[in-house]
Amino acid sequence: MKVVSIVGARPQLVKLAPIAAAFAETTHHHVIVHTGQHYDADLSDVFFSGLGIPRPDVHLGIGSGSHGEQTGRILAALDPVFAAQRPDWVLVYGDTNSTLAGAVAAVKMHLPVAHLEAGLRSFNRRMPEEHNRVLTDHAADLLLAPTEEAMGHLRAEGLGSRATLVGDVMVDVCQRVRDRVHADGEPPTGLPEGVDPRSPYLLCTLHRAENTDDPRRLAALVAALAALPVPVALLAHPRLVGRAAEQGLKLEQGAIRVGRPLPYAEMVRAVLGSVGVVTDSGGLQKEAYLLGRPCTTLRAETEWVETLHDDWNRLVADPAALGADAWAETATRRAPTAPQGTPYGDGHAARRVVRVLTGSDSTKE
Repeated sequence: MKVVSIVGARPQLVKLAPIAAAFAETTHHHVIVHTGQHYDADLSDVFFSGLGIPRPDVHLGIGSGSHGEQTGRILAALDPVFAAQRPDWVLVYGDTNSTLAGAVAAVKMHLPVAHLEAGLRSFNRRMPEEHNRVLTDHAADLLLAPTEEAMGHLRAEGLGSRATLVGDVMVDVCQRVRDRVHADGEPPTGLPEGVDPRSPYLLCTLHRAENTDDPRRLAALVAALAALPVPVALLAHPRLVGRAAEQGLKLEQGAIRVGRPLPYAEMVRAVLGSVGVVTDSGGLQKEAYLLGRPCTTLRAETEWVETLHDDWNRLVADPAALGADAWAETATRRAPTAPQGTPYGDGHAARRVVRVLTGSDSTKE
């Protein structure tokens, strides 16, 4: 059997790592196609080396552009790839433009499509990620859901017959890297200059269009981060750097110390060394939860509602509305003491995905 994985952005590469490892344990043929949606080395190349992912069999080199331009270029570039490969399954990951383009290109060529991380919903149709999720789920033949919550959304949309609960592959890779980091005992490296890994700090990322594209909103979020009482290690996504430059906004001010995105293992190490996380990233919300660090999410909603239980994650759409003291208390609060459940699975999701795709698992509803 041949499965073609379509990836293009940092979160997808993390999800690809355990899938590629699970396929390597079989005799099935796994082909990796990298669209090049994330072309910055910090968001792409380091993940292949750092997570032991095989180099892509095909690299499309798409690069940046508007959502429509980028999606269209990926669509056009995938046609000859699928014609040459003729896979048994096309596997798409998450909620990026590469996800939607991979699904549509495959469907147009009558190739079966499986969507990994299916069923997530923010119910915010202003988010391009939400469009990608919904459209991909309705186009795909097999929906690989990470949680019971996601399964519920799929059933509500009449897609339950295509859905299978496999768990979250991010748990697989996060637990493996966490254990390795604990074993070597090294302090965080690669933090921005001015952040002492031996002293309290917050780890921060900010990249979603809803937070970066409106100059007033971005300026207000940066001001709120700058006013926090501990250093804020802002790992600046290229989108954030570009938008701030366009808007004439200085990112490094007050408590904020600006650095570059980290390879995955160093990101895990940095989260473990922090007193908490402030982010708008879905992946980092979940990683903070899995690594036992409180998270503050700069959005009005989250796809990962399980992280909200017992105050592991708080949604703060507008820090200024809280007032300075309440905002500082929220961002720097202690980790909850209540024991966590395992809403995202047992760390063996990738093997389960491979079994479902190859017909050796009968968990489909």
